Amino acid sequence: MSAPDRITARFAALKAEGRAGLVTFITAGDPDFDTSLEILSGLPAAGADVIELGMPFSDPMADGPAIQASSLRALHAGQNMIKTLDMVRRFRERDATTPIVLMGYYNPIYIYGNERFLKDAKDAGVDGLIVVDLPPEEDTELCLPALKAGIHFIRLATPTTDDKRMGKVLTNTSGFIYYVSITGITGTRAADAGDVGGRVAGLRRRTDLPIAVGFGIKTPEQAAAIARVADAAVVGSALVEVIRAGLDAGGKAGTALVKDALSYVSVLAGGVRAARG
Repeated sequence: MSAPDRITARFAALKAEGRAGLVTFITAGDPDFDTSLEILSGLPAAGADVIELGMPFSDPMADGPAIQASSLRALHAGQNMIKTLDMVRRFRERDATTPIVLMGYYNPIYIYGNERFLKDAKDAGVDGLIVVDLPPEEDTELCLPALKAGIHFIRLATPTTDDKRMGKVLTNTSGFIYYVSITGITGTRAADAGDVGGRVAGLRRRTDLPIAVGFGIKTPEQAAAIARVADAAVVGSALVEVIRAGLDAGGKAGTALVKDALSYVSVLAGGVRAARG
């Protein structure tokens, strides 16, 4: 990155405040475009410091049942890449500072076309990408072009990433590192803050990038515990489950869905902010 950007600026601001951040994940278009945009637009005021916006895909192999179901709901409602980038564009009409990271799988990007995608994503206001099925060995495919386009390429590190592999993971990674606190798929087990603390400390010896920790964080207490050892706590499946719980019997957004989702984020944000208060 040749100039200051939203992700770097946000983590610098969090460091200056002496606290960790809250990263929230929702799937674009879940349960429908308008409701999803309303939730997205309300996340910063609710306390989200960085937003991960899921790109719906029919086969999200690294995700558990909650996020898999959210992708299917979005796809059934007609969500596609054009609408996802339009959602970011509309968000940017009201918020010029909150970082947005598109997260998901390579297939929807490949179908859209890499060059077209990077241009449209940058123009819409996307700050970073997490593409879970593109390993470092394929950096020329999307990672290096994304960095050239001014879009961060954020990678995952896991409990099973050994020292040799970590070197490859950290190569060309920018923005922040996403440390996966558990083995397995999203939304299935709780994170152990004690174990995570040791892993994060090891990562800090290898990189100056901020470290966000996700998978298995559901409560404000768990978010606070992670916030004490990392630069950010990431909550995805639990928030997606709150959205699912707000659907009516016909699978449509209930009247309290948006309010309940944003209230949940506010509670999580309170936990994160109290961790280093």
